[in-house]
Amino acid sequence: MRLLNLFKIATKAIVLNKTRTLLTMLGIIIGVASVIAMLAIGEGSKESIRTTISSMGSNMITIQPGADMRGPARGSGGDVQTLTLKNYETIKEEASLLSYITPVVNGGGQVINGSNNWPSSIYGVNTEYLNIKSVGLKSGSMFTDTEVKLASKVVVIGQTVVDNIFPDGEEPVGKTIRFNNIPFKVIGVLEEKGENTFGQDQDDVVVAPYTTVQKRILAIDYLNQIMGSAISEDDAPDAVDQVTEILRTQHKIMDNEEDDFTVRSMEELISTFSSTSEMLTVLLVAVAGISLLIGGIGIMNIMYVSVKERTKEIGLRMAVGGKGSDILMQFLIESILISVTGGLLGVILGLGATFFIENFLNWPTSVALYSIVVSFVVCAVTGIFFGWYPARKASALDPITALRYE
Repeated sequence: MRLLNLFKIATKAIVLNKTRTLLTMLGIIIGVASVIAMLAIGEGSKESIRTTISSMGSNMITIQPGADMRGPARGSGGDVQTLTLKNYETIKEEASLLSYITPVVNGGGQVINGSNNWPSSIYGVNTEYLNIKSVGLKSGSMFTDTEVKLASKVVVIGQTVVDNIFPDGEEPVGKTIRFNNIPFKVIGVLEEKGENTFGQDQDDVVVAPYTTVQKRILAIDYLNQIMGSAISEDDAPDAVDQVTEILRTQHKIMDNEEDDFTVRSMEELISTFSSTSEMLTVLLVAVAGISLLIGGIGIMNIMYVSVKERTKEIGLRMAVGGKGSDILMQFLIESILISVTGGLLGVILGLGATFFIENFLNWPTSVALYSIVVSFVVCAVTGIFFGWYPARKASALDPITALRYE
C-alpha cells in the first residue's frame, strides 16, 4: 500500500511538469530508438550477407592455385599453375565429404550473335557445376558427360548475355553464337540470380565443357580453379581439411612448408563478412549509446531541480512522520518512471525508424527481441543509477531546515 501511494505521488509530480518531463525523456527516447535501429540494421546486414553468399552455393568449397591471400575476393590464380586435372581426379576419388566437384577454367571475350556482341566471361566446367552453384535452368538443358569428353562446342548462357545478344526476345536455345569467333550451339539458359555480394552479375556468364574451353579457347592444360560442394554445411570445415590434406600429399608439401593452393568454404566467407558487420554494429550502437548517457545525465539534473523545488514539501512530509526511506523511494520511483516511459517511447520510435529504413531506404533490417529487452533493462538501470543520488540527497534533508526553505 505504501509503495502504491509513493507511485501515485511520483506520477502526479511527473504529470504536473509534462513539458519538462518530456524534454528530460528526449535523450532516453533518442538513445533507445537509435540502439534498436542500429541493431536492426546490423542484424539485417548479417542476414543479408548470409543469404546472398549462401545463394552462391551454401556448401560450396573453392580450391585455387597459389598461397592463401585473405580478402573478400580474389582472382582465379592468374599465371599460377599448381592445379591440374590429376588433382581434380584424385580429390574426386578420395574426398568422401564432397558430394559434387568440377574443374574450372575461365577466360574473357566477346559473345557474338549476328550484329550483336557483348563482353562476357566463359567458364569451362563439368556436368556437376549447376548442383554446386545451386542454380537451375530456365530453358533447354545442360551438356552431358559425353559432350564434355568430346570437347563439344555447346554452351549454356546467363540471362544478361541473352538480353544483350538476343535483344528482340528471340529464343536462344538451338541458335549458334560465337565466342571469340569460335561457334557454339546454345543448348540452355540459366535461371536469373542477380548480383552477388561482390557486385558481380551472376547472369553475365557463358558455361561450356571445360575440355572445350581448355583446348579451343585458352589452349592450356592446367586448371584455374576446382569447385566442390560439401555433403552439408556442417561438413564443410572437415571437407576443407580433407581436401587440403589430399592436395598437400599430391604436391609433396612438407609439414614446415606453405601450401601452394588455397581451399576456402562459403561458411568461412560468411564468417569473415559477419565479423566485419558485427564490428560496425558495435561501433554504431556505442555511438547511439551516448544518447542514453546524455539522457541519464538529464534525468539526474532534473531530479536535482525537483528536489530543490520541493524542499519544503519534503520537510513537511518528514515533520508529520514521513521516513527518509519513503522520500528516497518516492524520488527513485519518479526517476525510474521517467526513464522507463522514455524507453517505451524510444522503442516505438525505434520500430518506426526501422520500418522506414526497410521500406523507404530499402536497407535490410531485422529487429531482434533482445535489443528491445536490453533497451528496457538499460532504461531501468539508468533511472536507478542517475536517480539514486538526488533521491538520497532528498531523503537526507533535515526536516527543520527544509521547512524553513523558501
